Amino acid sequence: MKLPLMIATAAAAMSLGLNAQADSPLKVGISGEPYPPFTYKAASGDWTGFEVELAHAICDAMGRDCEISPTGWSGIIPSLNAGRIDMIMNSMSITEQRQRVIDFTRPYYFTPGAYVAASDLTLDIPDDLDGLVMGVQSATTNAAYARRELRDSGVDIRLYDQAEQVNNDLLAGRLDLVLADEIAMLQFLDRDEAANFEVKATAPHHEAYGEGIGIGLRQEDDDLREALNAGIAAVIEDGTCGELSEQYLSTDVCVYD
Repeated sequence: MKLPLMIATAAAAMSLGLNAQADSPLKVGISGEPYPPFTYKAASGDWTGFEVELAHAICDAMGRDCEISPTGWSGIIPSLNAGRIDMIMNSMSITEQRQRVIDFTRPYYFTPGAYVAASDLTLDIPDDLDGLVMGVQSATTNAAYARRELRDSGVDIRLYDQAEQVNNDLLAGRLDLVLADEIAMLQFLDRDEAANFEVKATAPHHEAYGEGIGIGLRQEDDDLREALNAGIAAVIEDGTCGELSEQYLSTDVCVYD
């Protein structure tokens, strides 16, 4: 659906989507493990980041309040389907496998996976992966891609529960490289301790990466999906998404069509 049409339906979608529980805050599920610059805790102890601020903007456009509800990444889909949260907004790619158990809004951003290794390591991917140890966060599209496309490369794939665990093991020399979201890795490379590391390559477009990043919903929540789609369209059209993306990511990753 094109943006003008989506915006034109915003009022109707919001009136439908704001059901009997319209006065209750929408519980926005994010991973309890920080994932900067998308979700992390500020010095005040409050959650912030690109997706946290974008979630609040989308809720404002819908006339709803949001409540950030951290949970473990591995249990975030069960938490959604059990009703403990109302939606997932945590860099979750829209994939066929996930669509078997939950629904999604339209995509609101997209970034590729990136390989990061020491600057002095000469690396032609996938030809030079044989014998190397690579870290990937489990239950991610990067993990799905690695299992499908890199299992015959000879690389030793190590799965981790948290992205920061992967980063720490790369810094400590326990990994030769990592495969993770490009924007998150560019933020990692800005750290002083990561000065001797660099992006070696980005992963090609592949079905494992899905259609982009969307908000995860229960399959029966049609009215909420319509209202959220209208809210996403509104914050993209008025420039809020782009401004937040530039602020937190130093580039515009919003999906405009």
